[in-house]
Amino acid sequence: MIETPYLLFLGDAPDMLAAKVAIGIRDWRPENALGQIRLPGCGADLGLADMTLAEARAAGAKTLVIGVANRGGVISPAWKKVLIEALETGYDLASGLHNLLRDEGDLVAAAQTHGGTLHDVRVPTVGYPIANGVKRTGKRCLAVGTDCSVGKMYTAMAMEAEMAARGMKATFRATGQTGILITGHGVPLDAVIADFMAGSVEYLSPPNDPDHWDMIEGQGSLFHVSYSGVTLALIHGGQPDALILCHEPTRPHMRGLPGYTLPSLETLRDTALPLARVSNPACVVAGVSVNTQHMDEAAARAYLEKVEAELGLPTTDPYRFGPGTLVDALAAI
Repeated sequence: MIETPYLLFLGDAPDMLAAKVAIGIRDWRPENALGQIRLPGCGADLGLADMTLAEARAAGAKTLVIGVANRGGVISPAWKKVLIEALETGYDLASGLHNLLRDEGDLVAAAQTHGGTLHDVRVPTVGYPIANGVKRTGKRCLAVGTDCSVGKMYTAMAMEAEMAARGMKATFRATGQTGILITGHGVPLDAVIADFMAGSVEYLSPPNDPDHWDMIEGQGSLFHVSYSGVTLALIHGGQPDALILCHEPTRPHMRGLPGYTLPSLETLRDTALPLARVSNPACVVAGVSVNTQHMDEAAARAYLEKVEAELGLPTTDPYRFGPGTLVDALAAI
């Protein structure tokens, strides 16, 4: 178990999107987000108290969480001084990066010397099976996006919370480091060997009550050349009964790919649905989730109305305006 509360390490994150792990913890587990610590030049600010290691430790922080999700998932040499000092001060370290804490000799030595624990949450802990495609009982919803980091996790978590409030049976199924750090369990899908990815999603969302919904956390995008394989494994392994289309309308290009523009929501719908029907012929597109954080309220509401009229699907920003219409759509399936 990763001990809480956390001090969230933002390092030298260039912008808020690069700090999405820390943002997710702040938004969904605020009781665990004691404060933030940043390096000079950091472009992210969670609005939490800036604290030194000593200050946060005195306030009760137990674990320093690397809250940055950089391209390639690497531990920057610029972070090492703070990470080692944290271990010396009595912290545990937690990270969801591909570059593992346990593979860094200086961090391992400091942890052994000072009694700290290194938590690498992006390490599969189960021998996952190869997918068999056998139909499972229960219902499943998967968020698919026009790009990575457009709000797929927030969509699933907001919908699960609303479903719980209504007395519906629902479980959020984490498939990435942020979701795992928030909920304490899940599958680090992009660290699973390729042949077993779809099988790990089958394992994550086992047979359940007929009226139970698994809200499966989406990853990547079918249109993102870096991460599309992970998305397809989710689609086939998840056997979704419903898809939620996710979009961030203000981006000039795909995240990390300046030469690629985002596809339209219509293109996403027309690509994702046939692929989903390979493993579940009854799958439908249930609604649209739009990340409007960079739009003022009037512009956001106008955009949502436009999309809803064009696609004929319930459309909302589930974090900003609530997921009610999306949950209504699932309840009708």
